[in-house]
Amino acid sequence: MSGVVEVPRLLGRGMTMGDQLARHARTQGGRPAFSFEGATLTYSQFDTRVSRLANALRERGVGYGDRVVVLGLNTLEVLETYFASTRLGAICVPVNFRLVADEIAYVLADSGARASVVHAPLAPALAKAREQVDDPGPCLVFGGAFEGMADYEEALAAASPEFDEITVDEQDPAFIMYTSGTTGRPKGAVLTHHNLLMHAFSNMASLGTGPEDKVWLAAAPLFHIAGLSGMLPNLLLGGRTVLLPSGQFDPVAVVDLMERERVSSVFLVPAQWQAIVNVPGIRERDLSALSKISWGAAPASTTLLRTMIEVFPQAEVTTAFGQTECSPVTTLLRGEDSIRKIGSVGKPMLNVEVRVVDDDMNDVPRGEVGEIVYRSPMVMKEYWNKPAETAEAFRGGWFHSGDLVRQDEDGYYFVVDRKKDMIISGGENIYCAEVENVLAAHPKIGEVALIGMPDDKWGETPLAVISPRTPGDAPTAAELEEWCLDRLARYKRPRRIAVVPALPRNPSGKVLKTQLRADREAGKLPIESA
Repeated sequence: MSGVVEVPRLLGRGMTMGDQLARHARTQGGRPAFSFEGATLTYSQFDTRVSRLANALRERGVGYGDRVVVLGLNTLEVLETYFASTRLGAICVPVNFRLVADEIAYVLADSGARASVVHAPLAPALAKAREQVDDPGPCLVFGGAFEGMADYEEALAAASPEFDEITVDEQDPAFIMYTSGTTGRPKGAVLTHHNLLMHAFSNMASLGTGPEDKVWLAAAPLFHIAGLSGMLPNLLLGGRTVLLPSGQFDPVAVVDLMERERVSSVFLVPAQWQAIVNVPGIRERDLSALSKISWGAAPASTTLLRTMIEVFPQAEVTTAFGQTECSPVTTLLRGEDSIRKIGSVGKPMLNVEVRVVDDDMNDVPRGEVGEIVYRSPMVMKEYWNKPAETAEAFRGGWFHSGDLVRQDEDGYYFVVDRKKDMIISGGENIYCAEVENVLAAHPKIGEVALIGMPDDKWGETPLAVISPRTPGDAPTAAELEEWCLDRLARYKRPRRIAVVPALPRNPSGKVLKTQLRADREAGKLPIESA
């Protein structure tokens, strides 16, 4: 008799987020797991709350493969929802807390959400969004009460702390992370349990890890892939994650927190690191526990990098580059290379294969510009409910990033142009087509193009170049701000406008944004501030 004997997967042998949490709860339950605003939960305490929430969601009809939307500021409850959803085999859908109701409604409808969990300050926006969706399902609210929504803590208290374990396939979806595209509508990148697990392992193997690397400061918003994925290596190690509250970035408060909690590793965007190194007396603070500090999402100057190395001599400085669809890091630039290879995004991380290709998928010679494409177990499964976009993204068997790069003689990669029509403001991606679609609906606008404009605080902010529908009757910046108020998240709204007779176009009719950028740099655009 021949053939393959299929061995069933046994409980306790899995490596999903829920499995890892449960294992630590069994083996080192008294160890601190998550801290937020002075409160700390042990692995055992956190695991019990996650089991109660999973049971509460199950009692409300959430099952394997169902989508659970979570909308909240950085809190322990958001993390509990992540773990409870994945423990059920459901798919968690984090939502950017800066979105307005119309944008949230699209995510609810597109994902087919079965249930929602929301932070009370954001409940009004979610309630308005739920009115636009057929059968949005039950909703739990934490941090306060809201009419029509069940109380989160009451639901946990009524649920059993014992969870009837189920086997969750690691190749199945764990999260849908919505990331905007050039079509103007967000796309849901489906990340599997295996994607995230392999990213955590590859990150640890590429950067190295030791017993001191046990306190991660989760400074990024939890709805962001950096917030989700950043904490997972620490979870594997059984370390502690300290959540930074959402809101205005206060560098002094962050330094106080890092010193008090003995933070060992943290990721911040360059503007945040600039503020940190400028904190008075920073060199006298006891930040000796910091062993790894990383940055990304926007360029950093040589001066800033040298200052970071000087202020934190015991810590390795690392540049991280990638995108949501890749879980997210694909390349790393480490240590002294941060100075020696300034401007580079480094070399591929373990388990990431890279090519630089032309439009026909031919490899370009080293030193020439092409699109960087990836093949990796960390690359997403698909775009949710978008087979055509998925097929295009994986054209030729490789994932197409949309980033144009060149490789130098030492094998280091340099990004020469960002994804088409993307603006990075304060570490947040703003996709021009989405904003342009909203602005184009204004009755006074004939046509519009969005480009980035340098900004000392945010790196860059959106500039709307407008050709009015009726000459001499263009909307003011204040009128556009009012128009965008209920249609776009604040960070997406243009901070400045420029009115021109017509947008420059090439012979095929495509708007020449390169010309608009050149005109802006030359001071030829009549820019008005909002």
